[in-house]
Order: sequence, then C-alpha cells, then structure tokens
Amino acid sequence: MNLDLLLENLKNPALLFFLLGIIAVKLKSDLEIPNNSSKFISLYLLFSIGFKGGQELAHSHFTFEIIWAVIFGIVIASLIPIYSFFILKRKFNIYDSGAIAAAYGSVSAVTFVTAATFLELQDKTFSGYMVAVMALMEAPAIIIGVVLIRLFAKNGEKTEAGLLSLVKHSFTNGSVLLILGSLIIGLLASDQQAMGIKPFTTDLFKGFLAIFLLDMGITSGKKLNDFVKSGWFAVAFAVLIPLVNGCLVAVLSSVVTQDVGNRFIFAVLAASASYIAVPAAMKIAVPKANPGLFLPMALAVTFPVNITIGMPLYLALASL
Repeated sequence: MNLDLLLENLKNPALLFFLLGIIAVKLKSDLEIPNNSSKFISLYLLFSIGFKGGQELAHSHFTFEIIWAVIFGIVIASLIPIYSFFILKRKFNIYDSGAIAAAYGSVSAVTFVTAATFLELQDKTFSGYMVAVMALMEAPAIIIGVVLIRLFAKNGEKTEAGLLSLVKHSFTNGSVLLILGSLIIGLLASDQQAMGIKPFTTDLFKGFLAIFLLDMGITSGKKLNDFVKSGWFAVAFAVLIPLVNGCLVAVLSSVVTQDVGNRFIFAVLAASASYIAVPAAMKIAVPKANPGLFLPMALAVTFPVNITIGMPLYLALASL
C-alpha cells in the first residue's frame, strides 16, 4: 500500500471533521448537528450522487459489462451475509447474528459517497452505473439475513415481517428510493438542464459531506463505549471482515471490469456495512435483534476503518 496515499487520506478534511465529532463527545462538548439539518444533508448527499451517476450513465454506452457488474454486485451482497452469519453465530444469538450479517452484506451509501470523493482526490473516476449497482446491493443481504434467522431460530420462531413486505420495504426505504429516483432523473435530464443545478449538485458537495461526517463522528462517539463492552469478538469482526471482503473483491472484480475506479468502488461496497437501511428493516422484521450491537459495529468501527486504512488499501489492490 502507498504510504503517501494513506497519509493524504488521513489529512482529508472530511475525515478530520469525523474525528472532530468523536473528540467533541470525549470532551463532553455540547457540539451537535440538529436532527432536521442532519436529515437534510443525508438526503442532499444521496440526491447529488444519484443525479451525477445518472448523468454519467446517460453518457455511457450500454454494454455487457454493465449487466455483469450488476450480477457481480448482487452475488457479493448475497454471499457475504451467508458466511458472516456462520462466523457470528459462534459467539452471538441467532437474531443478532442475522442482523449483523445483513448489515455487513448490505452497503453504506455514506461510505460510497466518501469513496467517490476519495477517488476524485486521486484524479480517478468510476462509471455512472455503479450508483445503480450500489442501490441494488441493499436488499439481497437484508432478505438473506431474515431467511437465515427463520431457518435457524429455535422452536420454529418466525420473524415479524413476511419476505414480500420486506422486499417492498427494502426498495421503498427512503435512501434507496431517493438514490434510484435521482439516478433515473439524472439519466433523463439533458446536459443543459443538468447544468442549471450543477452549483447545487457539485460545487456544494464536499462542504456538505464534511458537515455530515462531523455529525457521524458525534453519533459514533456516543455509541463507542457501549459497543466496546460487547467484547473483543465484535471489535475483531468489525475490523477484519470488512478489510478481507474489500481486498478480495478489489482483486476478484477484475473478472467483470478492468476500470480501476469501478474495481475500487466494488471493494468499498463489499467492505462497507449498512447503518441506515438495515437497522430500519431489522426493526420491523427482527425486533429481537439488538441495534446496540450491529449499529455501533457498522458506524463506530467499520466506517472509520474503511475511510482511514481501507480505501487506500483497496485502491492499491485495484490498481495492480
């Protein structure tokens, strides 16, 4: 791994604002981002990345590479929760194992947005269709996590929600719906129409991302202590499994694309863990799962590991 690239990423303002949020919590500061503002910024980031992805897709020629990329993404999102579940259930109950497996098989839109910014800093790009791939990778892991819980739960206990309603919820989840909708709108809009909102979709993006990561840092800092109490196994899983997933996919993705940017994005998606869509789905489908376990694992450990160590490592492997 290029040490200069790692050091450069550690000096990224967005990452430093994330660390500032954690420091603020440790210092017991009253610094906070209002809930309404935080939600607006989340929506803005998803809208911006979706719209720009749609614009990129509009300028792309439809090829078999796109089809294979979609299939590859869905396969990744299906396999990761399966083997994660069998590792996790050695230490956790079935409900928590299924929920954590679903979180690590699904993807983080915020990590995707951060990865896009990281690539831009390296003067590299990725194909617009990767936005669609990311959105399609949300649901399979959630469904497989719930199926595994149903299969292994004692005494044939059922989850609260049926699979059909769970599929519907996965695709109508606000983050998934917004990014898919923005992708389609960006695809349909002409270049001239897109230029009209470019100052909003592009110029303001990095500033909003920095403020959002400050909020994520504050949220992570508040959850970190409770999570550490859960034991070494949860910490080890939250650090090692994403790095292993990301490194493997950075190499294996060469089967479907030779583009370094696309391979990097695939690696980041495989390494990321959902802390928006999955918690919302698990609250409905598996209320016995403990959000105080899988949410801090994804947000307070895996997310910072990915944006500090992971991204430079994945890019180095994808560039080989």
